[in-house]
Amino acid sequence: MLSPRIRQKAKELKETTSREIFNRIRFIPLKTSLCQNPILTSYIHQGNEKEDKPILLLHGFDSSLLEFRRLIPKLSNHCQVWALDLLGFGFTQRPSNLNYSPATIKTHLYHFWAETIKQPMVLIGASMGGAAAIDFCLSYPQVVEKLILIDSVGLTKPPLISRIAIFPLGYLATEFLRNPLVRQKISENAYYNTSLANEDARCCASLHTLCDNWSRALISFTRSGGYGDFSAQLGRIQCDSLIIWGRQDKILGTTPATRFQQLLPHSQLIWIEECGHVPHLEKADAVSHYILDFLKD
Repeated sequence: MLSPRIRQKAKELKETTSREIFNRIRFIPLKTSLCQNPILTSYIHQGNEKEDKPILLLHGFDSSLLEFRRLIPKLSNHCQVWALDLLGFGFTQRPSNLNYSPATIKTHLYHFWAETIKQPMVLIGASMGGAAAIDFCLSYPQVVEKLILIDSVGLTKPPLISRIAIFPLGYLATEFLRNPLVRQKISENAYYNTSLANEDARCCASLHTLCDNWSRALISFTRSGGYGDFSAQLGRIQCDSLIIWGRQDKILGTTPATRFQQLLPHSQLIWIEECGHVPHLEKADAVSHYILDFLKD
């Protein structure tokens, strides 16, 4: 559950959509094959449950479902929208006896789908969430009706340091990442319009770092090697795919966008102009428009 410390910090949120999405966060005690006890898993569910195809949103590295605070309201007027905090990230519980890796993320994600959504869905992943979506789609193709990647990871090998880091280096690295000035610089690099890297954005991007075992889970995931290169496997994905990419992405660059289009058999690429690594935050109107058009096809 959200601790008093997190709730107190959330009072600093300025943007209406940020406050509303934060207040909609719910938890489910999710039973999984990963451990004996249920994992308190944070999520949001908004929209018309009876009539619409479900959409599931997956956030990026060291982030949370708050990353979709501007996109969820625009999609939920037309769709049934779910957003999930991946295992080891966001506000989802981080049991101390677990290792955190792409494999455990995928298992946790499947159990969440089986417990809550229970029907074929549209899977949308941003940045690292895109790699998680690809990994899930490859393992459970019958579950994913359509795939949408937003400035997605998944075409590069993880850095060597992630495989050889010893604990002190890992701990120091996470404490460095917790530093407000460092997080501010990361936020500015993610946007084309750096004025959007404001106080509200800083608060949204740091709330989950107050969760228990945040540092340990991040170190564990990094040691696992993270997500690598799926290029040899993308041809197996047969569902329709949409690639949305910020034209001025300084985090991943723009080359992966065209590679994804070439490697995914049934895909189309949409460029978002004057936009960085986070189109769903920087150009939410345009992104929601393209997503909804894609779902109608």
